[in-house]
Amino acid sequence: MFKLACRRQVASALKGAKESPIRPQAFQQQRRNLSIHEYRSAQLLDSYGIGVPKGSVAYNAKEAEEVAKGIAGDDMVIKAQVLAGGRGKGHFDNGFKGGVRIVYSPREASILADQMIGHKLITKQTGERGRICNSVYIVERKFARREFYLAVLMDRASQGPVIVASSQGGMDIEAVAKENPDAIITTPVDIHTGVTDDMAVKIAQQLGFSEQCIPQAKDTIQKLYQIFMEKDATQIEINPLSETSDHQVLCMDAKLTFDDNADFRQKDIFAWRDTSQEDPDEVQAAASGLNFIKLDGDIGCLVNGAGLAMATMDIIKLNGGQPANFLDVGGGATPEAIKQAFDLITSDPKVTAIFVNIFGGIVRCDAIAKGLISVVQEMNLRTPVIARLQGTNMEAAAQLLSESGLKIFAIDDLQTAAEKSVQFSKVVKMARDIDVGVEFTLGI
Repeated sequence: MFKLACRRQVASALKGAKESPIRPQAFQQQRRNLSIHEYRSAQLLDSYGIGVPKGSVAYNAKEAEEVAKGIAGDDMVIKAQVLAGGRGKGHFDNGFKGGVRIVYSPREASILADQMIGHKLITKQTGERGRICNSVYIVERKFARREFYLAVLMDRASQGPVIVASSQGGMDIEAVAKENPDAIITTPVDIHTGVTDDMAVKIAQQLGFSEQCIPQAKDTIQKLYQIFMEKDATQIEINPLSETSDHQVLCMDAKLTFDDNADFRQKDIFAWRDTSQEDPDEVQAAASGLNFIKLDGDIGCLVNGAGLAMATMDIIKLNGGQPANFLDVGGGATPEAIKQAFDLITSDPKVTAIFVNIFGGIVRCDAIAKGLISVVQEMNLRTPVIARLQGTNMEAAAQLLSESGLKIFAIDDLQTAAEKSVQFSKVVKMARDIDVGVEFTLGI
């Protein structure tokens, strides 16, 4: 399954979101949403009366065999429950190939489950780190006469939900949109009227459902939109949405994501969150009230405020550097928050310099400086720290840092601070490459 930005209705949004020559592409992938496993998505769809293949989840080989015994017939599919696309073409860290396999007996389901559970699945979306598979989803194998694609998502251009559909289901929809954009059907939805019967019937007919399946397809489309609205979803993607050989309309695979801001009213949904599928550092940061996203660079960033964080990352890129992370400590840039932030930043062995860019308002700059000094001393940090502290008591903060005797360099000018961060980072990298120590003095 793939995240989709529709090439028609979302065209203007995509133009604005093209990769900037400044901002790292990895940052643009940040999304405020919760993804849930396929078996959870199927449970939710089934609770709304939407057709899904019969099956259940298993957490070990024995359970997999029992689940398979409960499915009528000996034709089943076993799917590794990993939050990533391309599972079928992926491979596990034990050498086993394929995260989606056909099985013909309960015993075979047990054997394949044993090869998947407890191992990391590596796909084109996970990278070489892979993601752990803690469970498998075993379902009856249904044969499709026709396969379609259908998604409900938010469209920035129309500032409302849209239904995106294609007769070419079961494929990489982004490739379809690129190679044959006319195959993509986009239908804006007025949130005040919702998906009407006429609208749903038209979409079903445009997709190519047989006449006898149109009523069930209409009902499925309307219920998917109902879930989207009632559960604060940001995306519902069904690929494929199938008409089976016995004329059932079934969601064969589903990817659902939900708005993180709605967790307070969607507690049942958010109880399904699987933190084992997320970056451990980002999970730890969230638990500490920090906004943290790991990137591929080598200059650690500690900033308060998302806007200032993005500007900091941009200016690092402009000066030829690469940010190692996005880290926003928010309004509470307290010594405790700074300590937690430094723990996260320095856990990345690639980090060769740390750029602290803080505006002291609620928390004074001199208090932040004291926190910085305490953290660097406590951690016996050897990595150079460039600190730009602006706001209340900034002069006192600069004096504290300058007199600390530590590798903390106080610089007022943003451009100069970014330049020095990049320069120090390059020097540290070169020193590491030849395995020598390096000492810094700041002459500006």
